[in-house]
Amino acid sequence: MNGDSSTEYTVIMDAAAMKATIYSMALAIAADNPELDSLVLLGILSRGKPLADRLADQIGQVAGYRPPVGVLSTTMYRDDLRSGTGGEVVGRIGETHFDFSIDNRTVLLVDDVLAAGRTIRAAMDEVMDYGRPRRIQLACLIDRGGRELPIQADYLGYALGTDAYEWVFVRLMESDGEDVVLVKHAQDAPVSEGDE
Repeated sequence: MNGDSSTEYTVIMDAAAMKATIYSMALAIAADNPELDSLVLLGILSRGKPLADRLADQIGQVAGYRPPVGVLSTTMYRDDLRSGTGGEVVGRIGETHFDFSIDNRTVLLVDDVLAAGRTIRAAMDEVMDYGRPRRIQLACLIDRGGRELPIQADYLGYALGTDAYEWVFVRLMESDGEDVVLVKHAQDAPVSEGDE
């Protein structure tokens, strides 16, 4: 896929590859969580939520139990977006919503792209404001590298080695009308869409 002379796109994952990857991730999640009734999924806005729904659907098909899914909006928890020091504890912000307890349960955070790790750190901070889970796991479709915090996915679809001049685009049918993962190569591309 090519754009103008200064931009080039590479397809990393098409719809069939994405479907197979999500299925494989769901199998691994189900295998690693024998007490599935204690598992809950929280999708990080915006593309983490449809990915969490797809994972939950696949887990339901392979294991006979579909774990509940909620959504997290981590904006107010991001340490690189807050001003001042020691910010206030924030309650339900934006579109964060889940109608189940997370106390003593396994919380699986789901996001599309893992990069610096700051969004995941913010998500963990937010989760802890709602309760005390038994453990927190992480599932990401793409790891583009560039970590600034010691955070790794427990369940990963695809690892990329990208540089500062490459953007990663995860496009999903629910929000974008197609399932595809693209890398955009451009001279003036300092960060990735969906990155932390």
